[in-house]
Amino acid sequence: MNHFNYQTTAMDLNEESAPSGVLFEEDVAEQEAKMANGGPKKGKKLEEPYRLEIVWFNVLWFVLLHTGALYGVYLIFASAKIYTTLYGFLLCELSLLSITAGVHRLWAHRAYKAKWPLRLTLMILNLLAYQNSIYEWARDHRVHHKFSETNADPVNAKRGFFFSHVGWLLCRKHPEVRAKGGRIDLSDLERDPIVMFQKRHYYKLVPFASFVIPTLIPMYFWGETLSNSWYVATMFRYCLSLNLTWLVNSAAHMWGNKPYDKNINPVENLAVAIGSLGEGWHNFHHVFPWDYKTSELGNYSLNFTNAFIDLAVLLGLAYDLKTVPVSMIKTRVGRTGDGSHDVWGWGDKDLPKELADQTMIENRKTE
Repeated sequence: MNHFNYQTTAMDLNEESAPSGVLFEEDVAEQEAKMANGGPKKGKKLEEPYRLEIVWFNVLWFVLLHTGALYGVYLIFASAKIYTTLYGFLLCELSLLSITAGVHRLWAHRAYKAKWPLRLTLMILNLLAYQNSIYEWARDHRVHHKFSETNADPVNAKRGFFFSHVGWLLCRKHPEVRAKGGRIDLSDLERDPIVMFQKRHYYKLVPFASFVIPTLIPMYFWGETLSNSWYVATMFRYCLSLNLTWLVNSAAHMWGNKPYDKNINPVENLAVAIGSLGEGWHNFHHVFPWDYKTSELGNYSLNFTNAFIDLAVLLGLAYDLKTVPVSMIKTRVGRTGDGSHDVWGWGDKDLPKELADQTMIENRKTE
C-alpha cells in the first residue's frame, strides 16, 4: 500500500488535517438510517455525518504528474536515448523493490530481519520511490490490514476502484482512520535508528533522491537532454512506480480468485504480481501477512522480491524468515477457500480419480 503525502498531507493519523478518506457519502446514509430508527440512544452525542473534503493541491499535483508521464512516453519513442529509457525502468524496479522487500515485508510486517547494510540500502531506495517515509507507510499499512475494507482502512476497496487506487490520496482521511489508527503499535519502528533518521530528514532528502539526481545522471553520463531526462527518467519513472504499487490496493482487492479465504476482498491476481514484483498474491497475503514470500509460490519469476530476499540470506544480510507451513495452508484452504487452489500432489482429495488410477508406482514395496 502506498502513500503520497505532500506538504499539507504529511500529517500523522491522529491529526485533524490528515489527508485521505472516502469519496462517497455512505456515512451520511448510515446516520440518516439511525435517525429513522429513533435516533441516538439517550445520553449519546450524535456524530456529525462525514463530509468529503478534497485536497486540491494533491489533485493538481497528480494531474501534472500524469500529464508529464504521458509526455515522457511520447519522448521515449520520439527522442530519448535508449539508455535513458532503460535507466528509467531500472529506477522504477528499484523503487518497487524498496517497497516490496523493504517497507512492506521487512518493516510493516516484520516477515524477516535484515542487518544494517541491507536496511540502509532499502531506506535509500525508499527515498527514490517517494511513497512516504518508512514510518508513515508502515503505519498506514498496518492500519489497512487491521481494519481492512472498513471506514478505518485508508484504501478501503469497497469504496470502488478509483478510491482504492488513487482517490484516497485526493481527500482527507475518514475520521475512523485517525481514531483507530492511533491504536497501532509502532514501537519496533521507533527503535530502528535508520527508520527514524529517514523520518526526521525525509523532506530534505526526497527532492534530491527522487527528482534531482535521477534527472542529472542521464545528462552527465550519456549526454541526454534536460527535457528527456526529466520527463522519462523522473516523471514517467515515478508515475509508473506509483501506479504499479497502487494496483495492489485496487485491482488485487477486486479481480481474481480466492483460494485461501473467499470471505475477504483481496484476491490472487497474476498481472499485478508480475507488475509489482510479487505483491499480487493478495488473498494469501491477507490470510498470512507474516509470510515473507507473501505467497505460496516458489517460482521466482512470479515473485522477484522473494528471490531478492533469498539472495540476501545467501549474502548474510537477511535472516529469521517467517513462512507458513503447508499443513496450515491446507487447513485454511479446506475451511475457507473458494475451491480454486491447485492440487498439492498425491493423496489430495481434489486429485481426479482417473489420473490417480493411471499413475504408475515403481519399485513398490510389498507388505
